Amino acid sequence: MAFPNKYTHRKVAETSAKSCEVCFKPSTSVLITDDSKDWFYVCPGHLKDSGFCTPKIDHAAIEARKKKELDEEIERVKKEYEEKQKKKKEKDSKNDKEKEKEKEKEKDSKDGDDKDKEKDMDKGKTDTSSMGTSASPANNNSNEDEEEPRIFELKATFYQQRINKKRQAEIAKRNRERLRDPSYFPSVPKNLP
Repeated sequence: MAFPNKYTHRKVAETSAKSCEVCFKPSTSVLITDDSKDWFYVCPGHLKDSGFCTPKIDHAAIEARKKKELDEEIERVKKEYEEKQKKKKEKDSKNDKEKEKEKEKEKDSKDGDDKDKEKDMDKGKTDTSSMGTSASPANNNSNEDEEEPRIFELKATFYQQRINKKRQAEIAKRNRERLRDPSYFPSVPKNLP
């Protein structure tokens, strides 16, 4: 009948909120055992209370999550780098075409020379400024607080209360079934005294 003292924290919809087992305020947080034999609503504030429960940290899951985040970051940086390289190649090819046009213009007129130089300088300034702004900002997920623990272990007194409550519910269910069974009660005597 006993169930393990290992509860997983889950959230339910606002419409499904029920009273907390401890303080009776409406709550959307639920603690449930792995085999779903026991579950109850609890306020998120009680989960941080060291007198109520202790979080169990799954180091393997944390390492796996960090590795996944790192892989995602590497992929994102690779894509950014490839995009920059493509843009750079496109600009180089455009610059080559522009240089050819400039050479033709130089041959046509010497006055256009000064204007082309100014254009080149302006383009150089815009190229460097666009390179600085094209990089996307880094993810701020690493700055955020660590994710709340999901697995908890109740303190001995609260765990014992949960076991007692389950036992009482089971006994009450058995008694209701017995009362519904007509053979449970003694029959009326048929013989005269």
